[in-house]
Amino acid sequence: MSLLEVHDLKVAYGGIHALKGISLSVAQGELVALIGSNGAGKTTTLKALAGLLPYSGKAHYQNTSLLHRASHQRVLDGIALVPEGRGVFARMSVLENLQMGAYIRHDKEIAQDIERIYDLFPRLAERRSQLAGTLSGGEQQMVAMGRALMSRPTLLMLDEPSMGLAPLMVEKIFDTIRNISAQGVSILLVEQNAKLALEVAQRGYVLENGNITLEDSAANLLGSAAVQRAYLGS
Repeated sequence: MSLLEVHDLKVAYGGIHALKGISLSVAQGELVALIGSNGAGKTTTLKALAGLLPYSGKAHYQNTSLLHRASHQRVLDGIALVPEGRGVFARMSVLENLQMGAYIRHDKEIAQDIERIYDLFPRLAERRSQLAGTLSGGEQQMVAMGRALMSRPTLLMLDEPSMGLAPLMVEKIFDTIRNISAQGVSILLVEQNAKLALEVAQRGYVLENGNITLEDSAANLLGSAAVQRAYLGS
């Protein structure tokens, strides 16, 4: 069953066509990778789906059109974005950042979910009172992911989670992505490290110059000579 269905999605900045009519889908519980070079349109895709950019075409989430849904309404629908560059609230503590992720909620389980985030990211428990702006890049990525999970999303969109991180921290972040996926959260992963992305995903899309040029299982894309030449350095 498809959770997200996108057809002929187009985004233009002035006279520049960043997305030229892409189509993709994410099934319930699926981890889908969107790979491509810088400027291909990957971040634009996630921003459009999060309601941060205007677009034309069709985007349906749980069989309901997203076209006129504001960004905060899409969070209520179950869509959460972890942005490129993390976007943590630098002058707020780790705990306050996590609480901000639950701004749409009015239930009594917020404190319980914060403890779950600490279980997922033990380092954040140690730094719960520390200002987010003083954390390392990897720790800030944990905060950004934890903050997004506090809205209890059914679709988590991750934009370049490995960017600027040391190899050991990248490994930890991707172990966590596998863990989140195993818990049944659907994930749309944008990642410039194509090998990492395809190793954790079930399916993948290749985006080039605003167009989807390849779509296949992640295993087949990893074995594709074209993908290896363009994105895997072999």
